[in-house]
Amino acid sequence: MLRLSALLAALALASTAAEAADSASNAAALPDIAAPEATREKLAAAMPVTAPHAMVVTAQHLATDIGVDILKQGGNAVDAAVAVGYALAVVHPCCGNIGGGGFMTLHLASGQNLFLDFREKAPLAATPTMFLDKDGNAVPELSRSSWLSIGVPGTVMGLEEALARYGTMKRSAVMAPAITLARDGFVLNEADARILGLRAKDFVAEPNVASIFLHADGSPYKAGERLIQPQLARTLELIAADGAPAFYTGPIAGAIVAASQQNGGLFTLKDFADYTAPWSEPVSCDYRGYRVISAPPPSSGGTTVCQMLQTLKAYPLADWGYGSAQTTHYLVEAARHAFADRNTYLGDPAFVENPVDELLSPDYAEKIRAQIKPDRATPSSEVKGGLGAEEGEHTTHYSIVDAAGNAASVTYTINFFFGNGKIAGDTGFFLNDEMDDFTSKPGVPNAFGLVQGKTNQVEPGKRPLSSMTPTIVLDQKGSLFMVTGSPGGSTIISTVLGSILNVVDFGMNMQQAVDAPRLHHQWLPDSVSVEPGYLTPETQKALGAMGYQFTERSPWGADEAILRNPATGLLEGANDNRRPAGLAAGY
Repeated sequence: MLRLSALLAALALASTAAEAADSASNAAALPDIAAPEATREKLAAAMPVTAPHAMVVTAQHLATDIGVDILKQGGNAVDAAVAVGYALAVVHPCCGNIGGGGFMTLHLASGQNLFLDFREKAPLAATPTMFLDKDGNAVPELSRSSWLSIGVPGTVMGLEEALARYGTMKRSAVMAPAITLARDGFVLNEADARILGLRAKDFVAEPNVASIFLHADGSPYKAGERLIQPQLARTLELIAADGAPAFYTGPIAGAIVAASQQNGGLFTLKDFADYTAPWSEPVSCDYRGYRVISAPPPSSGGTTVCQMLQTLKAYPLADWGYGSAQTTHYLVEAARHAFADRNTYLGDPAFVENPVDELLSPDYAEKIRAQIKPDRATPSSEVKGGLGAEEGEHTTHYSIVDAAGNAASVTYTINFFFGNGKIAGDTGFFLNDEMDDFTSKPGVPNAFGLVQGKTNQVEPGKRPLSSMTPTIVLDQKGSLFMVTGSPGGSTIISTVLGSILNVVDFGMNMQQAVDAPRLHHQWLPDSVSVEPGYLTPETQKALGAMGYQFTERSPWGADEAILRNPATGLLEGANDNRRPAGLAAGY
Protein backbone atom coordinates (compact mmCIF):
# COMPACT_ATOMS: atom_id res chain seq x y z
CA MET A 1 0.00 0.00 0.00
CA LEU A 2 1.31 3.45 -0.90
CA ARG A 3 2.30 5.39 2.19
CA LEU A 4 1.20 8.97 2.74
CA SER A 5 4.53 9.61 4.42
CA ALA A 6 6.41 8.82 1.21
CA LEU A 7 4.21 11.11 -0.83
CA LEU A 8 4.58 13.91 1.67
CA ALA A 9 8.33 13.51 1.70
CA ALA A 10 8.41 13.87 -2.08
CA LEU A 11 6.33 17.02 -1.90
CA ALA A 12 8.58 18.40 0.80
CA LEU A 13 11.62 18.24 -1.50
CA ALA A 14 10.06 20.94 -3.65
CA SER A 15 9.52 23.26 -0.65
CA THR A 16 11.83 25.54 1.24
CA ALA A 17 14.01 24.03 3.95
CA ALA A 18 11.66 25.22 6.66
CA GLU A 19 8.61 23.86 4.88
CA ALA A 20 10.37 20.57 4.27
CA ALA A 21 11.16 20.18 7.95
CA ASP A 22 7.56 20.89 8.85
CA SER A 23 6.24 18.44 6.22
CA ALA A 24 8.60 15.73 7.46
CA SER A 25 7.34 16.15 11.01
CA ASN A 26 3.77 15.82 9.76
CA ALA A 27 4.59 12.77 7.67
CA ALA A 28 6.66 10.88 10.21
CA ALA A 29 3.77 9.34 12.15
CA LEU A 30 1.42 8.72 9.22
CA PRO A 31 0.48 5.07 8.81
CA ASP A 32 -0.77 3.32 5.71
CA ILE A 33 -4.40 4.13 4.93
CA ALA A 34 -6.90 1.81 3.30
CA ALA A 35 -8.40 4.36 0.94
CA PRO A 36 -8.62 4.65 -2.84
CA GLU A 37 -5.50 5.81 -4.67
CA ALA A 38 -7.07 9.17 -5.59
CA THR A 39 -7.84 9.83 -1.93
CA ARG A 40 -4.30 9.03 -0.86
CA GLU A 41 -2.88 11.37 -3.49
CA LYS A 42 -5.29 14.14 -2.54
CA LEU A 43 -4.46 13.88 1.16
CA ALA A 44 -0.76 13.77 0.44
CA ALA A 45 -0.98 17.22 -1.10
CA ALA A 46 -3.12 18.70 1.69
CA MET A 47 -0.99 21.08 3.75
CA PRO A 48 -2.32 23.40 6.44
CA VAL A 49 -1.68 27.11 6.80
CA THR A 50 0.92 27.65 9.53
CA ALA A 51 1.63 30.57 11.84
CA PRO A 52 3.79 30.96 14.94
CA HIS A 53 1.51 33.12 17.10
CA ALA A 54 -2.23 33.05 16.37
CA MET A 55 -4.75 31.52 13.98
CA VAL A 56 -8.33 32.09 12.84
CA VAL A 57 -10.33 29.66 10.69
CA THR A 58 -13.86 30.42 9.50
CA ALA A 59 -16.16 29.48 6.63
CA GLN A 60 -15.91 32.98 5.06
CA HIS A 61 -12.62 34.64 4.15
CA LEU A 62 -13.58 38.20 5.10
CA ALA A 63 -14.64 37.08 8.57
CA THR A 64 -11.29 35.33 8.98
CA ASP A 65 -9.44 38.50 8.01
CA ILE A 66 -11.42 40.45 10.61
CA GLY A 67 -10.54 37.94 13.32
CA VAL A 68 -6.84 38.12 12.48
CA ASP A 69 -6.94 41.93 12.48
CA ILE A 70 -8.51 41.96 15.95
CA LEU A 71 -5.76 39.66 17.23
CA LYS A 72 -3.06 41.83 15.66
CA GLN A 73 -4.58 44.87 17.39
CA GLY A 74 -3.98 43.15 20.74
CA GLY A 75 -7.39 41.59 21.21
CA ASN A 76 -7.65 38.09 22.64
CA ALA A 77 -9.41 35.01 21.29
CA VAL A 78 -12.75 36.08 22.78
CA ASP A 79 -12.54 39.56 21.25
CA ALA A 80 -11.83 37.93 17.89
CA ALA A 81 -14.62 35.38 18.35
CA VAL A 82 -17.16 38.14 18.96
CA ALA A 83 -15.92 40.16 15.99
CA VAL A 84 -16.07 37.07 13.76
CA GLY A 85 -19.54 36.15 15.04
CA TYR A 86 -20.96 39.53 14.04
CA ALA A 87 -19.01 39.58 10.77
CA LEU A 88 -20.36 36.20 9.68
CA ALA A 89 -23.89 37.54 10.20
CA VAL A 90 -23.06 39.97 7.38
CA VAL A 91 -20.87 38.01 4.95
CA HIS A 92 -22.26 34.51 5.54
CA PRO A 93 -26.00 35.17 6.05
CA CYS A 94 -27.02 31.59 5.25
CA CYS A 95 -25.46 30.38 8.47
CA GLY A 96 -23.74 33.14 10.42
CA ASN A 97 -26.36 35.00 12.37
CA ILE A 98 -27.77 37.24 15.02
CA GLY A 99 -31.17 35.60 14.52
CA GLY A 100 -30.18 32.16 15.82
CA GLY A 101 -28.04 30.73 18.59
CA GLY A 102 -25.27 28.33 19.47
CA PHE A 103 -22.45 27.34 21.80
CA MET A 104 -18.95 28.53 22.67
CA THR A 105 -16.28 26.34 24.27
CA LEU A 106 -13.35 28.26 25.74
CA HIS A 107 -9.89 27.29 26.94
CA LEU A 108 -8.11 30.12 28.74
CA ALA A 109 -4.35 30.34 29.00
CA SER A 110 -4.83 30.22 32.77
CA GLY A 111 -6.01 26.62 32.36
CA GLN A 112 -9.71 27.32 32.89
CA ASN A 113 -12.21 25.62 30.56
CA LEU A 114 -15.69 27.06 30.08
CA PHE A 115 -18.86 26.51 28.10
CA LEU A 116 -21.36 29.19 27.08
CA ASP A 117 -24.89 28.18 26.07
CA PHE A 118 -26.69 30.66 23.84
CA ARG A 119 -29.01 28.11 22.25
CA GLU A 120 -32.47 29.37 21.25
CA LYS A 121 -35.47 28.82 23.52
CA ALA A 122 -39.09 27.95 22.80
CA PRO A 123 -41.61 30.77 23.36
CA LEU A 124 -43.44 30.66 26.68
CA ALA A 125 -46.70 29.94 24.82
CA ALA A 126 -45.24 26.87 23.06
CA THR A 127 -46.92 23.46 23.52
CA PRO A 128 -45.91 19.85 22.74
CA THR A 129 -48.63 19.59 20.08
CA MET A 130 -48.09 22.92 18.32
CA PHE A 131 -46.80 21.29 15.13
CA LEU A 132 -49.61 18.73 14.76
CA ASP A 133 -52.76 18.98 12.69
CA LYS A 134 -56.28 18.25 13.98
CA ASP A 135 -55.72 14.54 13.37
CA GLY A 136 -52.49 14.46 15.36
CA ASN A 137 -50.13 14.27 12.38
CA ALA A 138 -46.92 16.28 12.28
CA VAL A 139 -46.94 19.19 9.81
CA PRO A 140 -43.32 19.86 8.84
CA GLU A 141 -44.04 23.24 7.27
CA LEU A 142 -45.17 24.60 10.64
CA SER A 143 -41.86 23.82 12.34
CA ARG A 144 -39.64 24.80 9.40
CA SER A 145 -41.06 27.76 7.50
CA SER A 146 -43.86 29.38 9.51
CA TRP A 147 -43.60 32.07 12.18
CA LEU A 148 -44.15 29.28 14.71
CA SER A 149 -40.78 27.80 13.76
CA ILE A 150 -38.68 30.52 15.43
CA GLY A 151 -36.96 30.09 18.78
CA VAL A 152 -35.91 33.10 20.85
CA PRO A 153 -32.53 34.03 19.32
CA GLY A 154 -29.51 33.72 21.59
CA THR A 155 -26.51 34.84 19.53
CA VAL A 156 -26.44 38.49 20.60
CA MET A 157 -26.75 37.60 24.28
CA GLY A 158 -24.05 34.96 23.90
CA LEU A 159 -21.56 37.24 22.16
CA GLU A 160 -22.24 40.01 24.66
CA GLU A 161 -21.78 37.63 27.62
CA ALA A 162 -18.46 36.35 26.26
CA LEU A 163 -17.13 39.84 25.54
CA ALA A 164 -18.19 41.26 28.90
CA ARG A 165 -16.65 38.45 30.93
CA TYR A 166 -13.51 37.47 29.02
CA GLY A 167 -12.94 40.04 26.27
CA THR A 168 -10.55 42.98 26.48
CA MET A 169 -11.84 45.33 23.78
CA LYS A 170 -14.84 47.65 23.59
CA ARG A 171 -17.97 46.44 21.86
CA SER A 172 -17.81 49.30 19.39
CA ALA A 173 -14.33 48.22 18.30
CA VAL A 174 -15.11 44.55 17.73
CA MET A 175 -18.38 45.32 15.93
CA ALA A 176 -17.04 48.11 13.71
CA PRO A 177 -15.77 45.80 10.93
CA ALA A 178 -19.13 44.02 10.62
CA ILE A 179 -21.00 47.33 10.53
CA THR A 180 -18.71 48.61 7.79
CA LEU A 181 -19.24 45.48 5.70
CA ALA A 182 -23.00 45.74 6.06
CA ARG A 183 -23.13 49.49 5.36
CA ASP A 184 -20.60 49.68 2.51
CA GLY A 185 -21.08 46.16 1.19
CA PHE A 186 -18.64 43.51 0.06
CA VAL A 187 -17.87 41.93 -3.30
CA LEU A 188 -19.17 38.39 -3.66
CA ASN A 189 -16.86 35.66 -4.86
CA GLU A 190 -18.10 32.54 -6.66
CA ALA A 191 -18.69 30.58 -3.45
CA ASP A 192 -20.55 33.47 -1.78
CA ALA A 193 -22.83 33.94 -4.80
CA ARG A 194 -23.52 30.22 -5.06
CA ILE A 195 -24.77 30.13 -1.46
CA LEU A 196 -26.97 33.21 -1.91
CA GLY A 197 -28.55 31.62 -4.98
CA LEU A 198 -29.65 28.47 -3.17
CA ARG A 199 -32.90 29.99 -1.88
CA ALA A 200 -33.42 32.80 -4.36
CA LYS A 201 -36.83 31.41 -5.33
CA ASP A 202 -37.93 31.50 -1.69
CA PHE A 203 -36.72 35.09 -1.29
CA VAL A 204 -39.15 36.21 -3.99
CA ALA A 205 -42.07 35.34 -1.70
CA GLU A 206 -40.81 37.69 1.03
CA PRO A 207 -40.66 41.31 -0.27
CA ASN A 208 -38.43 42.60 2.53
CA VAL A 209 -36.01 39.73 1.95
CA ALA A 210 -36.05 40.13 -1.82
CA SER A 211 -35.27 43.84 -1.52
CA ILE A 212 -31.94 42.95 0.15
CA PHE A 213 -30.84 39.71 -1.49
CA LEU A 214 -32.27 39.95 -5.02
CA HIS A 215 -32.03 42.51 -7.81
CA ALA A 216 -35.10 44.52 -8.71
CA ASP A 217 -35.93 42.04 -11.47
CA GLY A 218 -35.84 39.13 -9.01
CA SER A 219 -32.51 37.73 -10.16
CA PRO A 220 -29.90 36.65 -7.59
CA TYR A 221 -26.59 38.42 -7.08
CA LYS A 222 -23.61 37.12 -9.02
CA ALA A 223 -19.90 36.84 -8.30
CA GLY A 224 -18.19 40.21 -8.66
CA GLU A 225 -21.25 42.17 -7.54
CA ARG A 226 -21.42 44.09 -4.26
CA LEU A 227 -23.98 43.11 -1.61
CA ILE A 228 -25.00 46.06 0.58
CA GLN A 229 -27.19 45.56 3.68
CA PRO A 230 -28.08 48.98 5.16
CA GLN A 231 -30.89 47.62 7.34
CA LEU A 232 -28.56 45.11 8.98
CA ALA A 233 -26.00 47.89 9.44
CA ARG A 234 -28.55 49.93 11.40
CA THR A 235 -29.44 46.91 13.55
CA LEU A 236 -25.77 46.26 14.32
CA GLU A 237 -25.28 49.96 15.16
CA LEU A 238 -28.09 49.70 17.73
CA ILE A 239 -26.40 46.68 19.33
CA ALA A 240 -22.99 48.39 19.26
CA ALA A 241 -24.46 51.40 21.07
CA ASP A 242 -26.66 49.67 23.65
CA GLY A 243 -25.53 46.04 23.81
CA ALA A 244 -27.88 43.15 24.52
CA PRO A 245 -30.74 45.39 25.75
CA ALA A 246 -31.13 46.75 22.21
CA PHE A 247 -31.93 43.24 21.05
CA TYR A 248 -33.88 41.82 24.01
CA THR A 249 -35.79 44.76 25.50
CA GLY A 250 -35.43 47.46 22.84
CA PRO A 251 -36.53 48.13 19.27
CA ILE A 252 -35.18 44.92 17.75
CA ALA A 253 -37.22 42.73 20.08
CA GLY A 254 -40.22 44.96 19.40
CA ALA A 255 -39.88 44.48 15.65
CA ILE A 256 -39.59 40.67 15.90
CA VAL A 257 -42.53 40.39 18.29
CA ALA A 258 -44.71 42.64 16.11
CA ALA A 259 -43.95 40.61 12.98
CA SER A 260 -44.53 37.35 14.84
CA GLN A 261 -47.92 38.41 16.16
CA GLN A 262 -49.00 39.73 12.77
CA ASN A 263 -48.19 36.38 11.15
CA GLY A 264 -49.54 33.81 13.62
CA GLY A 265 -46.42 33.44 15.77
CA LEU A 266 -46.23 33.16 19.57
CA PHE A 267 -43.58 35.68 20.59
CA THR A 268 -44.17 38.22 23.32
CA LEU A 269 -41.76 40.81 24.70
CA LYS A 270 -41.44 38.65 27.83
CA ASP A 271 -39.90 35.83 25.75
CA PHE A 272 -37.04 38.17 24.87
CA ALA A 273 -36.73 39.91 28.24
CA ASP A 274 -36.43 36.53 30.01
CA TYR A 275 -33.71 35.12 27.73
CA THR A 276 -30.37 34.22 29.35
CA ALA A 277 -27.09 32.70 28.12
CA PRO A 278 -25.71 30.59 30.99
CA TRP A 279 -22.10 29.50 31.61
CA SER A 280 -21.32 25.97 32.74
CA GLU A 281 -18.60 23.33 32.87
CA PRO A 282 -17.83 21.62 29.57
CA VAL A 283 -18.14 17.87 29.24
CA SER A 284 -14.71 16.25 29.14
CA CYS A 285 -13.01 12.90 28.66
CA ASP A 286 -9.55 11.41 28.20
CA TYR A 287 -8.39 9.76 25.00
CA ARG A 288 -4.89 8.35 24.48
CA GLY A 289 -3.27 10.93 26.75
CA TYR A 290 -5.30 13.90 25.51
CA ARG A 291 -8.13 15.72 27.25
CA VAL A 292 -11.20 16.43 25.11
CA ILE A 293 -13.23 19.48 26.19
CA SER A 294 -16.61 19.82 24.51
CA ALA A 295 -20.25 20.85 24.64
CA PRO A 296 -22.56 19.45 27.38
CA PRO A 297 -26.38 19.35 27.20
CA PRO A 298 -28.41 20.94 25.72
CA SER A 299 -25.86 19.80 23.15
CA SER A 300 -25.71 16.08 22.61
CA GLY A 301 -22.42 16.54 20.77
CA GLY A 302 -19.77 16.48 23.47
CA THR A 303 -21.34 13.61 25.37
CA THR A 304 -21.79 11.52 22.22
CA VAL A 305 -18.25 12.17 20.96
CA CYS A 306 -16.81 11.29 24.36
CA GLN A 307 -18.95 8.16 24.63
CA MET A 308 -17.61 6.96 21.28
CA LEU A 309 -14.03 7.78 22.28
CA GLN A 310 -14.40 5.81 25.51
CA THR A 311 -15.58 2.81 23.51
CA LEU A 312 -12.85 3.15 20.87
CA LYS A 313 -9.89 3.70 23.18
CA ALA A 314 -9.56 -0.06 23.75
CA TYR A 315 -8.97 -0.78 20.06
CA PRO A 316 -5.68 -0.33 18.11
CA LEU A 317 -7.02 2.02 15.47
CA ALA A 318 -3.54 3.28 14.56
CA ASP A 319 -2.46 -0.27 13.72
CA TRP A 320 -5.57 -0.92 11.66
CA GLY A 321 -5.36 2.42 9.82
CA TYR A 322 -7.76 5.02 8.50
CA GLY A 323 -10.44 3.54 6.25
CA SER A 324 -9.67 -0.09 7.03
CA ALA A 325 -12.42 -2.65 7.49
CA GLN A 326 -11.54 -3.10 11.18
CA THR A 327 -11.49 0.62 11.93
CA THR A 328 -14.73 1.22 10.05
CA HIS A 329 -16.47 -1.69 11.80
CA TYR A 330 -15.66 -0.49 15.31
CA LEU A 331 -16.32 3.17 14.47
CA VAL A 332 -19.80 2.31 13.22
CA GLU A 333 -20.58 0.05 16.18
CA ALA A 334 -19.45 2.71 18.67
CA ALA A 335 -21.60 5.29 16.88
CA ARG A 336 -24.61 2.94 16.75
CA HIS A 337 -24.66 2.59 20.53
CA ALA A 338 -23.86 6.23 21.26
CA PHE A 339 -26.59 7.57 18.98
CA ALA A 340 -29.12 5.11 20.40
CA ASP A 341 -28.40 6.60 23.83
CA ARG A 342 -28.29 10.16 22.56
CA ASN A 343 -31.91 11.13 22.92
CA THR A 344 -33.10 8.39 25.16
CA TYR A 345 -31.35 10.28 27.92
CA LEU A 346 -30.14 13.72 26.78
CA GLY A 347 -31.99 17.02 26.67
CA ASP A 348 -32.15 20.55 28.04
CA PRO A 349 -30.69 20.28 31.58
CA ALA A 350 -33.36 22.66 32.86
CA PHE A 351 -35.94 19.97 31.99
CA VAL A 352 -34.05 16.66 31.88
CA GLU A 353 -31.70 14.86 34.28
CA ASN A 354 -28.76 14.01 32.02
CA PRO A 355 -26.79 10.89 33.09
CA VAL A 356 -23.56 12.10 31.45
CA ASP A 357 -21.23 10.58 34.05
CA GLU A 358 -22.81 7.17 33.63
CA LEU A 359 -22.70 7.32 29.83
CA LEU A 360 -18.98 8.19 29.93
CA SER A 361 -17.97 5.72 32.64
CA PRO A 362 -15.44 2.92 31.99
CA ASP A 363 -18.02 0.34 33.05
CA TYR A 364 -20.49 1.56 30.45
CA ALA A 365 -17.85 1.58 27.72
CA GLU A 366 -16.96 -2.00 28.59
CA LYS A 367 -20.64 -2.94 28.46
CA ILE A 368 -20.87 -1.53 24.93
CA ARG A 369 -17.69 -3.29 23.81
CA ALA A 370 -19.06 -6.58 25.11
CA GLN A 371 -22.00 -6.24 22.71
CA ILE A 372 -19.84 -5.61 19.63
CA LYS A 373 -19.16 -8.71 17.56
CA PRO A 374 -15.73 -8.71 15.88
CA ASP A 375 -17.00 -10.23 12.64
CA ARG A 376 -20.46 -8.81 12.00
CA ALA A 377 -22.56 -5.68 12.13
CA THR A 378 -25.08 -5.38 14.94
CA PRO A 379 -28.55 -4.67 13.51
CA SER A 380 -29.83 -1.42 14.99
CA SER A 381 -33.04 -3.24 15.88
CA GLU A 382 -30.97 -5.06 18.52
CA VAL A 383 -29.72 -1.82 20.08
CA LYS A 384 -32.11 -0.07 22.44
CA GLY A 385 -32.51 3.68 22.50
CA GLY A 386 -34.24 6.64 20.93
CA LEU A 387 -32.94 9.30 18.62
CA GLY A 388 -34.05 12.91 18.79
CA ALA A 389 -34.51 15.64 16.28
CA GLU A 390 -31.46 17.27 14.83
CA GLU A 391 -30.67 20.67 13.47
CA GLY A 392 -30.36 21.28 9.77
CA GLU A 393 -26.98 20.92 8.12
CA HIS A 394 -26.40 24.61 7.49
CA THR A 395 -24.81 25.73 10.71
CA THR A 396 -21.35 27.34 10.79
CA HIS A 397 -18.29 26.83 12.97
CA TYR A 398 -15.15 28.85 13.59
CA SER A 399 -11.97 28.27 15.61
CA ILE A 400 -9.61 30.87 17.07
CA VAL A 401 -6.31 30.69 18.98
CA ASP A 402 -4.49 33.81 20.18
CA ALA A 403 -0.82 34.42 20.95
CA ALA A 404 -1.34 33.89 24.69
CA GLY A 405 -2.80 30.41 24.23
CA ASN A 406 -6.47 31.27 24.72
CA ALA A 407 -8.77 29.32 22.39
CA ALA A 408 -12.37 29.73 21.32
CA SER A 409 -14.41 27.07 19.55
CA VAL A 410 -17.76 28.44 18.38
CA THR A 411 -20.63 26.76 16.55
CA TYR A 412 -23.84 28.70 15.89
CA THR A 413 -26.81 28.26 13.62
CA ILE A 414 -30.15 29.39 12.24
CA ASN A 415 -30.86 25.75 11.31
CA PHE A 416 -31.57 25.40 7.58
CA PHE A 417 -29.87 27.60 4.98
CA PHE A 418 -31.12 31.13 5.76
CA GLY A 419 -33.24 29.79 8.64
CA ASN A 420 -36.95 29.96 7.95
CA GLY A 421 -36.28 32.47 5.17
CA LYS A 422 -37.98 35.34 7.01
CA ILE A 423 -36.81 38.75 8.23
CA ALA A 424 -38.81 40.79 10.73
CA GLY A 425 -39.66 44.18 9.24
CA ASP A 426 -36.53 46.21 8.47
CA THR A 427 -34.20 44.47 10.94
CA GLY A 428 -32.16 43.02 8.06
CA PHE A 429 -31.30 39.57 9.47
CA PHE A 430 -32.75 36.12 8.94
CA LEU A 431 -34.67 34.38 11.71
CA ASN A 432 -34.08 30.77 12.72
CA ASP A 433 -36.31 27.72 12.40
CA GLU A 434 -34.84 26.00 15.44
CA MET A 435 -38.24 24.85 16.72
CA ASP A 436 -37.88 22.07 14.13
CA ASP A 437 -35.13 20.64 16.34
CA PHE A 438 -37.75 19.62 18.87
CA THR A 439 -39.75 16.41 18.62
CA SER A 440 -42.97 17.23 16.80
CA LYS A 441 -44.51 13.84 17.60
CA PRO A 442 -42.73 11.23 19.77
CA GLY A 443 -42.06 7.86 18.14
CA VAL A 444 -42.82 8.90 14.57
CA PRO A 445 -39.92 9.08 12.07
CA ASN A 446 -39.32 12.59 10.80
CA ALA A 447 -38.46 13.58 7.22
CA PHE A 448 -34.91 12.28 7.74
CA GLY A 449 -36.10 8.90 9.02
CA LEU A 450 -35.07 9.76 12.59
CA VAL A 451 -37.13 8.35 15.44
CA GLN A 452 -37.67 11.11 17.95
CA GLY A 453 -38.25 10.80 21.68
CA LYS A 454 -40.37 12.58 24.27
CA THR A 455 -37.23 13.78 26.03
CA ASN A 456 -36.92 16.47 23.38
CA GLN A 457 -40.59 17.42 23.04
CA VAL A 458 -41.61 21.09 22.83
CA GLU A 459 -42.09 22.79 26.19
CA PRO A 460 -42.34 26.48 27.15
CA GLY A 461 -38.91 28.08 27.58
CA LYS A 462 -37.06 24.88 26.67
CA ARG A 463 -33.92 24.71 24.53
CA PRO A 464 -34.01 22.04 21.80
CA LEU A 465 -31.36 19.33 21.90
CA SER A 466 -28.49 20.06 19.53
CA SER A 467 -25.68 18.20 17.81
CA MET A 468 -23.37 21.24 17.70
CA THR A 469 -20.01 20.17 19.09
CA PRO A 470 -17.49 23.01 19.50
CA THR A 471 -14.48 21.13 20.87
CA ILE A 472 -11.00 21.82 22.26
CA VAL A 473 -8.36 19.14 22.84
CA LEU A 474 -5.56 19.59 25.39
CA ASP A 475 -2.29 17.68 25.70
CA GLN A 476 -0.97 15.84 28.76
CA LYS A 477 0.30 19.10 30.26
CA GLY A 478 -3.08 20.79 29.85
CA SER A 479 -1.83 22.98 27.01
CA LEU A 480 -3.78 23.62 23.84
CA PHE A 481 -3.46 20.90 21.20
CA MET A 482 -6.46 21.23 18.89
CA VAL A 483 -9.64 23.25 18.20
CA THR A 484 -12.33 21.70 16.03
CA GLY A 485 -16.01 21.82 15.12
CA SER A 486 -18.36 21.71 12.14
CA PRO A 487 -21.88 22.24 10.84
CA GLY A 488 -23.86 19.26 9.57
CA GLY A 489 -26.75 18.33 11.87
CA SER A 490 -26.17 14.93 13.45
CA THR A 491 -23.12 14.47 11.19
CA ILE A 492 -21.38 17.18 13.25
CA ILE A 493 -20.67 14.53 15.86
CA SER A 494 -18.97 12.10 13.49
CA THR A 495 -17.10 14.94 11.78
CA VAL A 496 -15.61 16.17 15.07
CA LEU A 497 -14.81 12.61 16.13
CA GLY A 498 -13.11 11.97 12.79
CA SER A 499 -10.95 15.08 13.01
CA ILE A 500 -9.66 13.96 16.42
CA LEU A 501 -9.03 10.37 15.34
CA ASN A 502 -7.35 11.46 12.11
CA VAL A 503 -4.76 13.44 14.06
CA VAL A 504 -4.34 11.36 17.22
CA ASP A 505 -4.62 7.84 15.79
CA PHE A 506 -3.78 8.23 12.11
CA GLY A 507 -1.03 10.87 12.26
CA MET A 508 -2.53 13.32 9.78
CA ASN A 509 -1.73 17.01 9.73
CA MET A 510 -4.66 19.35 10.36
CA GLN A 511 -5.55 19.90 6.70
CA GLN A 512 -5.47 16.18 5.94
CA ALA A 513 -7.60 15.46 9.00
CA VAL A 514 -10.22 17.98 7.87
CA ASP A 515 -10.21 17.01 4.18
CA ALA A 516 -10.24 13.21 4.62
CA PRO A 517 -13.47 11.55 3.40
CA ARG A 518 -15.99 10.93 6.19
CA LEU A 519 -18.38 8.26 7.34
CA HIS A 520 -21.43 8.57 9.56
CA HIS A 521 -23.85 6.25 11.31
CA GLN A 522 -26.62 7.38 13.65
CA TRP A 523 -28.40 4.17 14.72
CA LEU A 524 -31.41 4.80 12.44
CA PRO A 525 -31.64 4.50 9.51
CA ASP A 526 -29.44 1.41 9.67
CA SER A 527 -27.14 2.39 6.82
CA VAL A 528 -23.61 3.81 6.90
CA SER A 529 -23.24 7.13 5.07
CA VAL A 530 -19.87 7.55 3.37
CA GLU A 531 -18.35 10.29 1.29
CA PRO A 532 -16.83 9.41 -2.08
CA GLY A 533 -13.26 8.26 -1.66
CA TYR A 534 -13.60 6.68 1.79
CA LEU A 535 -14.01 3.01 0.83
CA THR A 536 -11.99 0.87 -1.50
CA PRO A 537 -14.03 -1.79 -3.35
CA GLU A 538 -12.22 -4.47 -1.32
CA THR A 539 -13.08 -2.83 2.01
CA GLN A 540 -16.70 -2.30 1.04
CA LYS A 541 -17.00 -5.95 -0.02
CA ALA A 542 -15.51 -7.16 3.28
CA LEU A 543 -17.83 -4.96 5.32
CA GLY A 544 -20.82 -5.93 3.20
CA ALA A 545 -20.14 -9.56 4.07
CA MET A 546 -20.33 -8.54 7.74
CA GLY A 547 -23.84 -7.15 7.22
CA TYR A 548 -23.17 -3.45 6.56
CA GLN A 549 -25.11 -1.40 4.05
CA PHE A 550 -23.60 1.80 2.65
CA THR A 551 -25.07 4.95 1.17
CA GLU A 552 -22.64 7.19 -0.68
CA ARG A 553 -23.53 10.84 -0.11
CA SER A 554 -22.22 14.12 -1.41
CA PRO A 555 -19.62 15.61 0.95
CA TRP A 556 -20.95 17.10 4.19
CA GLY A 557 -19.76 19.32 7.02
CA ALA A 558 -17.23 22.15 7.14
CA ASP A 559 -14.65 21.50 9.85
CA GLU A 560 -12.72 24.70 10.58
CA ALA A 561 -9.88 23.49 12.77
CA ILE A 562 -6.56 24.43 14.36
CA LEU A 563 -3.73 22.21 15.62
CA ARG A 564 -0.65 23.18 17.57
CA ASN A 565 1.96 20.88 16.05
CA PRO A 566 4.04 19.52 18.95
CA ALA A 567 7.01 18.87 16.66
CA THR A 568 7.28 22.42 15.30
CA GLY A 569 5.36 24.52 17.83
CA LEU A 570 3.51 26.11 14.91
CA LEU A 571 -0.24 26.51 14.68
CA GLU A 572 -1.78 24.62 11.76
CA GLY A 573 -5.00 26.12 10.42
CA ALA A 574 -7.29 24.15 8.13
CA ASN A 575 -10.29 25.46 6.24
CA ASP A 576 -12.45 22.57 5.07
CA ASN A 577 -12.08 22.12 1.30
CA ARG A 578 -15.83 21.47 1.19
CA ARG A 579 -16.41 25.20 1.85
CA PRO A 580 -14.23 27.16 -0.62
CA ALA A 581 -15.45 30.53 0.68
CA GLY A 582 -13.61 29.90 3.94
CA LEU A 583 -10.07 30.75 4.99
CA ALA A 584 -7.43 29.83 7.55
CA ALA A 585 -5.07 32.70 8.36
CA GLY A 586 -2.75 33.71 11.16
CA TYR A 587 0.40 35.57 12.01
